[in-house]
Amino acid sequence: MARTFLGKLKRGLFMTHTEFLEKVGDTFRRTGPVEPVHLDHLEEALIASDAGVELSLRLVDALRDDVRSGRITDAAELRPVVRDRLLTLLRTADEKQPPAREVNGPRITLLVGVNGTGKTTTAAKLAKRKQEQGLSVILAAADTFRAGAVDQLKVWAERVGAPVIHQREGADPAAVVFDAISAARSRNVDEVLVDTAGRLHTRTNLMKELEKVNRVAAREVPGAPHEVLLVLDATTGSNGIEQAQRFGATAGVDGVVLTKLDGTAKGGVILAIADGLKLPVRWVGVGEDADDLLPFVAEDFVDSLLEIDTGNESANDG
Repeated sequence: MARTFLGKLKRGLFMTHTEFLEKVGDTFRRTGPVEPVHLDHLEEALIASDAGVELSLRLVDALRDDVRSGRITDAAELRPVVRDRLLTLLRTADEKQPPAREVNGPRITLLVGVNGTGKTTTAAKLAKRKQEQGLSVILAAADTFRAGAVDQLKVWAERVGAPVIHQREGADPAAVVFDAISAARSRNVDEVLVDTAGRLHTRTNLMKELEKVNRVAAREVPGAPHEVLLVLDATTGSNGIEQAQRFGATAGVDGVVLTKLDGTAKGGVILAIADGLKLPVRWVGVGEDADDLLPFVAEDFVDSLLEIDTGNESANDG
């Protein structure tokens, strides 16, 4: 899996790490004293990759301090130091998450986020991943407000071979979740993946609907929802951070699924999410196929961004 992730991620991050290395390639390749201009280039590259201005300035300011104090004496030391600090950032976000909730019944996962981020396709792709792990899954079509959302999930569910519980368009989303949990119990199913409506964070009434879904899930299965995943579009950059803050306040987000990391998206937003929100990225979408939802591997992401060859990738990486 790590090899598959690294190969696909490198393709997804092609534009990001190409632009990044155009700015810092000379800095990373050279030896000898670290010049101020090289750190300026690194700062610009981080900001351009959507890592966020605050984080970029803080990281590079720390490097400047290291150079001034003599802790870094040669430009060849920069890349491994940057790698270690980015990995520490990503791991710290993961470690700050609370322990997994105890499950007494089917495990309930909510996928939340605004319209257009890819929640519906992500729900089906995640179902496929779960089934590959030997788990039984039911999909709940609780996005009843968007025209065509239920039909879209039904098509994807058939594609990945997962059953889907649905009602008519405009039905109460909480009622769909109730039906899905009941079906999971009667069929002894391991997991229920809930595709929720694409609630705009300015629509208070829709946020209340999400709270109702949470209450119904908790009433039917103690401790539910056991995981809330915020689906973000990688191409939205810093706008995704605001979305995460709003949804986190309502839904208690546990982690992020970052979609559309296969085109013009700038992958540095992963760093901004970890730094600004203290949320781990759990999955990344790197394409349109059912197999293109991949578990996030921090080491592979950082090495792809910095173009460090760890020897983990095979010629046939899928």
